[in-house]
Amino acid sequence: MQIIEENRDGVLVVVASGRLDSNSSSVLEAVLPVRVQTHDKVVLNLADVPYVSSAGLRVMLIGAKAARAKGHKLVLVGLAPTVREVFDISGFTQIFAIEDDVASAVASLG
Repeated sequence: MQIIEENRDGVLVVVASGRLDSNSSSVLEAVLPVRVQTHDKVVLNLADVPYVSSAGLRVMLIGAKAARAKGHKLVLVGLAPTVREVFDISGFTQIFAIEDDVASAVASLG
C-alpha cells in the first residue's frame, strides 16, 4: 500500500494504491484518521486499489467516524467494480459519500 497526498482547490486528496488488506491496512490507518481531523475536506482516491478486505473497511470506517466527530467531510472516489461490490454487500455505500472521480468529489465539496 502506497499513499500520496496532494491538494486540489483547497481539498486534500489522499491517493491510495495497492491491496488494502490486513497486511497493508496499517499504512492507511496511520494517515487517514489524522488527515480527516486536520483537514475539513478530504477525498480518498481508491482508483488504484483493486481489493479491500474487512481490515480495509475498518480503517475507512475509523476515518469516517473521525471526520464526523470534527464536522469534516470525507468522500471516496474511484471504486473498482470488485471494491464497489464489497461496499454494496457490507452496506458501506450507505455510510460514505462516493463519487466517480476526484473532480466530481472536489466539486461536491465545493
